[in-house]
Amino acid sequence: MTDPSIGPTSHTFVSQRLRLHYADWGNASAPPLILLHGGRDHCRNWDWVARELRGDYHIIAPDLRGHGDSAYSPSGDYSMGAFVYDLAQLIHQQKLAPVRIVAHSLGGSIALRYTGAFPETVAKLVAIEGLGPSPAQQAARAKRTAAERLRQWVGETRALAGRIPKRYASIEEAFGRMQGENKHLTPEQARYLTVHGVSQNEDGTYSWKFDNYVRSFSPVDFQPEELRALWANITCPLLLINGKESWASDPMRDGQINYFKDARAVAFDRAGHWVHHDRLDDFVAEVRAFL
Repeated sequence: MTDPSIGPTSHTFVSQRLRLHYADWGNASAPPLILLHGGRDHCRNWDWVARELRGDYHIIAPDLRGHGDSAYSPSGDYSMGAFVYDLAQLIHQQKLAPVRIVAHSLGGSIALRYTGAFPETVAKLVAIEGLGPSPAQQAARAKRTAAERLRQWVGETRALAGRIPKRYASIEEAFGRMQGENKHLTPEQARYLTVHGVSQNEDGTYSWKFDNYVRSFSPVDFQPEELRALWANITCPLLLINGKESWASDPMRDGQINYFKDARAVAFDRAGHWVHHDRLDDFVAEVRAFL
């Protein structure tokens, strides 16, 4: 059993020549559990969940490439294929299979794709609002030509190349921005996420750790029918979680739950996109029972 007073240790692994960071919560003899964060987030956003589950699982929480304390991609490659490769390398190098995964948003999309490609390596999967665009958004995207998508991507990426990361004069200023992002966060939660989510610049100001290029989504991706076939390939039990106050599409209402073999969906009241923050105790209870 791990001493609950001790926090995680920091480790790195290499994927496509990038040195990527992960937090290891100890208890190495227990079944492995990966906690995978979302876009423009970081691995320490899982700390509250990890503290609750670390007694039963060997928890590893990676920082995605370009996020947290992981390296930026020199080429600005933050395609879904690159993210899936990084997850595959972590599981392969650390010999974690069969692994349980709890993943949020972008992390959920990555985990679902990985599990569809390597179903034998995942024992159970929890995806918090990780299905990506709704069917309506997919239909709108399908109406745009490949040239239109490429032009938009080039324009967005070029704009990001000239974008200077936002600088905050103090932790307090960045903390205020974090509070504005999620109305459900307590001041203590927002401050904690801010402290772990920023780094100090040479001039004394603070900036978020993530690479601005992660804001740009590749114009090349699976077609909806290909993605659904990948989802249908998942053999492990799947728990889909949504917040009822979120902007994300609900898989029960939009029908996307039907593309999975063994899936159950739960929607939480009084929760937005970050269900694991907004309803921590109830979220942990639901996930613990599922795992």
